[in-house]
Amino acid sequence: MDPLVNEAKGQMDKTIDAYKGRLSKLRSGRANPKMLDGIKCDYYGDKMDITALCSISMPEPRQLLIKPYSREDLKSIASAIAGANLGVNPQVEASDIRIIVPPLTEDVRRQIAKDAKVIADEAKVSVRNIRRDYMDLIKDDDSMSDDYKERVEEDLQKIVTETNKLIDDILSEKQKEIMTI
Repeated sequence: MDPLVNEAKGQMDKTIDAYKGRLSKLRSGRANPKMLDGIKCDYYGDKMDITALCSISMPEPRQLLIKPYSREDLKSIASAIAGANLGVNPQVEASDIRIIVPPLTEDVRRQIAKDAKVIADEAKVSVRNIRRDYMDLIKDDDSMSDDYKERVEEDLQKIVTETNKLIDDILSEKQKEIMTI
């Protein structure tokens, strides 16, 4: 396969990874430690990621147990989780924080499934932008023959088709998970 096509495939793989990361943060009615990824809390005047300040476990399917490495960080972590707009209420206990994920109503499930579809559409747009950038690069290069350009464009289109199918498969799996009670 052409080096340009391999480079484009690598960028599309990064898009898929980012897409999976964004989907993992959506609530599905079950507790998921990844729903806390990216939440920053105040740590001695600095903003730190929660995952660097505590361990997160899942003792039950609808429950997260957060154990800060230092008890001084307990209130800061709890307030960061409360302010993250996750739809959960952290309960501060003696030395840890417990989050009970409430069951989702049908309307909320439908809305989250729509949000997942929006994220999938954004990933597809990103893939198309990668394809466009490489197509422009190929068209502007005069050192390539027309046959070679055509072959590379066909390979790029095949990869875009495969990547879009993968995005759709991941989306349908996530929507099934969201809609399952």
